[in-house]
Amino acid sequence: MRVRKKPWAAGYIKDHADLIVTDPKAQIGNWQDRFPSKQPLQIEIGIGKGQFIVEMARQHPELNFIGIEIQESVIAVALRKVVESELTNVQLVETDGADVAELFAEGEISQLYLNFSDPWPKTRHEKRRLTSPGFLKSYITILKDNGLIQFKTDNRLLFEYSLTSFNNFGLTFDEVWLDLHQSTKNDENVETEYEEKFSKKGPIYELVAHLAV
Repeated sequence: MRVRKKPWAAGYIKDHADLIVTDPKAQIGNWQDRFPSKQPLQIEIGIGKGQFIVEMARQHPELNFIGIEIQESVIAVALRKVVESELTNVQLVETDGADVAELFAEGEISQLYLNFSDPWPKTRHEKRRLTSPGFLKSYITILKDNGLIQFKTDNRLLFEYSLTSFNNFGLTFDEVWLDLHQSTKNDENVETEYEEKFSKKGPIYELVAHLAV
């Protein structure tokens, strides 16, 4: 999806270097230094405009959150939400989430969120799907023992693919929701901007899984 360039984005990011990292590899193993308190660290890959991660940080002051987004104009909007929230337990990273295994040390992350990732429907693009085996291997590397992967989508085919991918990788399913918004979990569900807009058009699917050790 083409995103309209925001002329103010680069300057805004530069002015808030305390809340956003543009050289994440320099932080490997030391991400907790970006926060006032050392707390379990959770990440969201592909944060969009930041609604999910900001609300999660607001609801869970006992956790630290890192949001990853590659598009400058998009992450700048998310950054503005973080600044306005005055939360101290959320940091943003402007980079490609595909490199996640190169950004964190082994076992540095307690939970990972994948919300409404690009489905990459063509077979030749399978390796680009964020729930494909190559990505799962990266996630397991940076997750603590029994660390969770939480995945949400409105794309039925991607959901079915992800079920198979998670299962074949050897992950243990903690939760499988075929219609999250009609489930008992919906009361605690935090919506993304995309989810809020498109959930009326069909069900939202969710998987939560971990690699048992």
